[in-house]
Amino acid sequence: MRALLQRVSQASVLVAGREVGAIGRGFLLLLGVAEADTEADLDYLAKKIPALRVFPDPDGKMNLSLTDIRGALLVVSQFTLIADTRKGNRPSFFAAARPEKASQLYEAFVQRMREVGLEVATGIFAADMQVSLVNDGPVTILLDSKD
Repeated sequence: MRALLQRVSQASVLVAGREVGAIGRGFLLLLGVAEADTEADLDYLAKKIPALRVFPDPDGKMNLSLTDIRGALLVVSQFTLIADTRKGNRPSFFAAARPEKASQLYEAFVQRMREVGLEVATGIFAADMQVSLVNDGPVTILLDSKD
């Protein structure tokens, strides 16, 4: 699984012109699921993301986690994170999970984040979405459960 985290002061997602998810301070999290991903990959990201210390403490150092600041998550499914661009100019999505598997792991991830007490908003799985954000920092981090 790949998670692209952007530290935001606000973020939202629209589907067909209607806002379906929005947060204030926290992470916009784009989540890509590969066919080879398992519950172990989900477990890795579910443990790492709430504890990742990239929010400023009173001295301005990136020393606080999402949990520490009581921040929120906007989780958006994005299979294009699994793109293979090594050959040619057209990305291959062969390694991306089939929709049934990707949806199951995506929903399980969202549920896990809610279970640890985080406020979680989402997009709509497999929908055409328009995502808006104010990147705070900017801080953008790519996590890959296979690394």
